[in-house]
Amino acid sequence: MSHEPSHTEASGDPIARTAIRLSLGVAVLMLVGKVTAALVTGSDAILSDAAESVVHIVATAVAALSLWYAAQPPDRQHPYGHGKVAYFSAGLEGALISAAAVSIFVISAHSLWTGPEVQALGVGIALTAGLALVNLALGTYLVRAGRTQNSLVVAANGKHVLTDMWTSAGVVVGVVLVWATDIVWLDPLVAVVVGVQILWTGARLMREAWDGLMDTVDPAETERLRLCLEDAVAQDLISSFHKLQHRHVADTVYVDVHLLMPDQLSLRVAHARASAVEALMAACFPENAVEVTSHLEPADHDSAHPHGHAPVSGSS
Repeated sequence: MSHEPSHTEASGDPIARTAIRLSLGVAVLMLVGKVTAALVTGSDAILSDAAESVVHIVATAVAALSLWYAAQPPDRQHPYGHGKVAYFSAGLEGALISAAAVSIFVISAHSLWTGPEVQALGVGIALTAGLALVNLALGTYLVRAGRTQNSLVVAANGKHVLTDMWTSAGVVVGVVLVWATDIVWLDPLVAVVVGVQILWTGARLMREAWDGLMDTVDPAETERLRLCLEDAVAQDLISSFHKLQHRHVADTVYVDVHLLMPDQLSLRVAHARASAVEALMAACFPENAVEVTSHLEPADHDSAHPHGHAPVSGSS
């Protein structure tokens, strides 16, 4: 039997869609502002920051498309829905962030080799600092909205925006140092430091996407489900359980479990108990949609499987 999700896919929530649209609009503003600052100053650090913004626009557009696709209802080809596209989106965003870091390294190496030339740094500092503050506000909003709406796409995009903010902040510090000391080689050096930081962020996003695509189990979720089922045993709803499996896709937790019950129960009573157990498991994840598929077995069924066949088991 199956327990339907406790609420609709958060990826289809209007708040998430609005957040991504806002992010895309601001990304265009960031690119225009940073390119302007780079042209005015000739700063490699600011140019590197602008290069990251180009990547951010592409990544945000992909995030918007992924958000729309993830909200599509299940169909015959995708009975579990389309939520896993969120991991693809996050992974692609991580890869693009990493590509931006590589471009920063190339630009900075060339500048260190040929000798940097900068000018009108005060204008560049003011523009870049103002854009950094805009990204700070936007990134904080996106990360919070992503967590509230259980949207990996929005949260990943928010992390990218905050990465862009830290990039700009680092650039401002570097350009201020150049402006104050006239040591022009500090400009490409700061760009390299910023590149290392955003490369780390990109790698982390790709790791999270890989874990999601490979259905890597969260031990904390396993323990939460196990305690829920042990509570069901303590309430005498079931005699035991085994073959507990689960995965987390976007905002939905999918659970499969075998529930063992006394032989003498009628089908109607067994069904009612199973429904109660499924409701307990759904209540363990109030922040998520939960879909439980349970298989009912007689209490002595374990004897037919002397070696066991469950990643997680329990008994009364």
